[in-house]
Amino acid sequence: MLHEMLRALVVRGHRAEVWLSQWPGSSEPYEVDGVHVVPPQPGRAYEMTARRAGVLISHLENVPDAASLARGYGIPHIVICHNTFDLTWQPLVTGSTTAAVVNSEWMRAVAEEKFTGAAAFRPGQLLVVRPPVHPEAYATRPGDAITLINCTSTKGVGVLAELALRMPNRRFLAVLGGYGEQQPPADLPNVEVVEHLDGHRMRDEVYGRTRVLLMPSDYESWGRAGVEAMASGIPVIAHPTPGLRESLGQAGIFCDRDDIDAWAKAIEGLDEPGVYRAAGRRSKARSKALDPAGDLDGWCRMVEEVGRARASVR
Repeated sequence: MLHEMLRALVVRGHRAEVWLSQWPGSSEPYEVDGVHVVPPQPGRAYEMTARRAGVLISHLENVPDAASLARGYGIPHIVICHNTFDLTWQPLVTGSTTAAVVNSEWMRAVAEEKFTGAAAFRPGQLLVVRPPVHPEAYATRPGDAITLINCTSTKGVGVLAELALRMPNRRFLAVLGGYGEQQPPADLPNVEVVEHLDGHRMRDEVYGRTRVLLMPSDYESWGRAGVEAMASGIPVIAHPTPGLRESLGQAGIFCDRDDIDAWAKAIEGLDEPGVYRAAGRRSKARSKALDPAGDLDGWCRMVEEVGRARASVR
């Protein structure tokens, strides 16, 4: 999500520089899509660079450190919020967050509730930027497999395993994720385990092999994988978390993650060609409706606005 947001700033002529908090494969600075990336550096290199920034943007475990620098040097600070857990909101209640970005309308409602009665701590701006998915980067011809992405218990790998046992004549893909304890099904001949893939490989190596995407997650603040799949007209069967209901909209096929019979019935229902075509049309329509251009424009304008305010007091 954040990389696409930074790319949008680069396109508008801004310099975006990311300082990593964890070691990547390289110890030397590098560039990705115009975004400059700096591995962890010794001493005060990060601090000395940050104090010259027009805007500081942080997320996850890096928010407290960035907030301290922002307060100390009077730099506008924007926080990207990825979920509704308490650890997301706690660093914001220092009262020094210039703006916060949330990834869905339901998450904005949760944020507003968190700041009820504490207006002094509310970020100056609260903006919704849905995780940007450019359909042309993912659109392909669907395959024939039933796929789950990120093989953790919370993402519902157990549902995939149960379905594979019940449906031995169907092909399943279990795609390893980049975080969480991966628990792919073992010793099931109709389940192929796929290594964790970079985003640019997902179209050809996952969605091009997928007929139906499963998202039996117990929590999703949005659900980017579902949006990626819909670009190809792939039906998505999902547990009705608030985030998935919002992201998939009327294109989603919703089943409780504990009702395996319902999941099997939903998969079998898509065997009817007319039903599958109709589901595919709904998916493509939803993908088109989620065009990220408007959200990214609003994001860039907000960053530019707070950056101008910083420049005016220098």
